[in-house]
Amino acid sequence: MAPDKNEFIPATVVIPAGAFLMGGEDGMDNEKPAHRVYVDAFALGKFPATNREYRFYVAAGGAPPPFWKDPMFADPDKPVVGVSWHEAAAYCAWLAAVSGLPFRLPTEAEWERAARGGFEGRKYPWGEELPKSSTCPGVDTLHGGPPRVGLYRPNGFGLYDMCASVHEWCSDFYAADYYHSSPERNPPGARSGARRSSRGGSWRHHVKFSRCAARSSLNPAFQYADYGFRVAMSIEVVSQFGLKVSV
Repeated sequence: MAPDKNEFIPATVVIPAGAFLMGGEDGMDNEKPAHRVYVDAFALGKFPATNREYRFYVAAGGAPPPFWKDPMFADPDKPVVGVSWHEAAAYCAWLAAVSGLPFRLPTEAEWERAARGGFEGRKYPWGEELPKSSTCPGVDTLHGGPPRVGLYRPNGFGLYDMCASVHEWCSDFYAADYYHSSPERNPPGARSGARRSSRGGSWRHHVKFSRCAARSSLNPAFQYADYGFRVAMSIEVVSQFGLKVSV
């Protein structure tokens, strides 16, 4: 018997269309210049993609199990890690094929728009200061590794674990100077490059949390223990199939 769609399709949150100030003048050079960007409405995963969700893809023969032999990374409710950009993109393509919905990875602009939660100019989704504890909430003290998803309070859009837990692959090719020529509407990233963009904090870092504007990148073939992803898709078809969508 085929699984019910709501068993393997990640819950998504509708991010309304709007403009926001992307980047910042007080961060790294690759975040400059701060510039206003308009992003069409889209849906983004409420949580990073989890092992529980990714297992359906592995069972379908889409990819080998990533790091699951190590108890640090095997919990079904932890974010899936050890997934390359190519594997994350292929998972989204598989999910689109089996669901009939246009799942994909988010762009950097979509990710930052979503991370800010509708608040202009905040350093972090929750405000201006780092949490008093440098430890991600719900850290696995028994096995280590990333915490389970959804244990920290959501941002203004109802998204969990933005800027914390794991780096998240974005669809864009990475270019450090891209903001100098980025279009004002729905910027797709550089046309080519050796690296792919990523966003978010990391359970492995001394400082576990990232600023909303902070950019990172990696060789798309690499598989790291603090690299995961969350799905995105265009908004027009999100609510047509009875999916788990928050507004």
